[in-house]
Amino acid sequence: MAISHDESSGALPKSSSPKASRRILDRVQKAYSIEELRRQARGYLPRAVFDFYDGGAENETTLRANEAAFQRLKIVSRYLVDVSAPETRIELLGAPASLPIAIAPTGAIGYGWPFGDVAIARAAGLAGVPYTLPTSATSSIERVAREAPNTRLWFQSYMLRKREFTMGLINRARDAGYEALIITIDMPTGGKRERDMRNDFGLPFRFTRRNVMDFAQHPGWLVQLMRSGMPTLENMIGFVPNETDTSTIASSVGKNYDPTFNWDDLSRIRDAWPHRLIVKGILHPQDALLAAKIGSDAVIVSNHGGRQLDGAPSSLQALPAIVKEVGSQLDVFLDGGVRRGADIVKAIALGAKTVMVGRPMLYGVSAGGQAGAERALFLLQEELLRSMRLSGLASIDQINRSILLDDSVSLLGND
Repeated sequence: MAISHDESSGALPKSSSPKASRRILDRVQKAYSIEELRRQARGYLPRAVFDFYDGGAENETTLRANEAAFQRLKIVSRYLVDVSAPETRIELLGAPASLPIAIAPTGAIGYGWPFGDVAIARAAGLAGVPYTLPTSATSSIERVAREAPNTRLWFQSYMLRKREFTMGLINRARDAGYEALIITIDMPTGGKRERDMRNDFGLPFRFTRRNVMDFAQHPGWLVQLMRSGMPTLENMIGFVPNETDTSTIASSVGKNYDPTFNWDDLSRIRDAWPHRLIVKGILHPQDALLAAKIGSDAVIVSNHGGRQLDGAPSSLQALPAIVKEVGSQLDVFLDGGVRRGADIVKAIALGAKTVMVGRPMLYGVSAGGQAGAERALFLLQEELLRSMRLSGLASIDQINRSILLDDSVSLLGND
């Protein structure tokens, strides 16, 4: 069941005093948009950490395009329709979801909030939507399964040069009861993220005058980090023999994405994985078709949040052609740029089964832990309901291309 404003549990680190906890809860409850949660996160986090979450590759044109694409579409409302109780529930990969939302994989969350992965997973469970744990999480596969037992869990895997290690992670996810596996295919190498370069932020981490001064100007974040300890990429322990240091592990992971990984390799993973398989990073219709041919259950149209190839199309721009190519064969999800409930309506109208949300959850959890993550989902839920009511839409299955105008002021129709 989707969360309500009053159901926010406000789970915070045990080290937080009751007064501090109340202050954080009051602050996040006053955020009336995802953008306001973003501003709160920006004020709390050191610039280097915030920019790591918020930034994209090179000139960030694709990052900006993801949001701008939604703004170019307009919803044509119909009225005198009973919209007293819009139905937002959908069937998603064989199980019910309260909203057409799934949580996208976002790494290194623990730098923003201790065990933020668990906090977001719990918030997702309360909202009745799936949560995706990334390879680069700061909470292990087993920890999240143990501490968020009421949440539908998906696991996202990069393909590392050490194939046996990668398959070990996938097997751990299977054994821990994760219901779906997401394979991210758009990282044969890392994107050029220039904000991180300007902030002297990288892994392995090194202290410089710039970032030390940055950290010192955010005492609340610094004290919390000192209390909880430096986050560890728990799933990657053992990737570098005899190393448990976060920086050493992360550096090695970054240098060990496998650029030789191909469709035959992915097909073998399909054969080995017994549950639902999702392929993330699809922008070309022919790649979507190949994913369908190997037996994938869904594809995620994604440009990695604008963090890989700058100049790639926005995810929303790429969506219609992919839906046309494979929409009758498998589910198509949309990842990138969703900040409002109306964005969800637009994505579904263009053929998306559901949307993936990543940065909204990073902003929420960084602003206030589980309470902030719950607030982000509440805002998207409330705005989706409002947008449906104001558009004359009584259920998700009524949303189609006929409700949309583009900037040429022409109805997009049902094709």
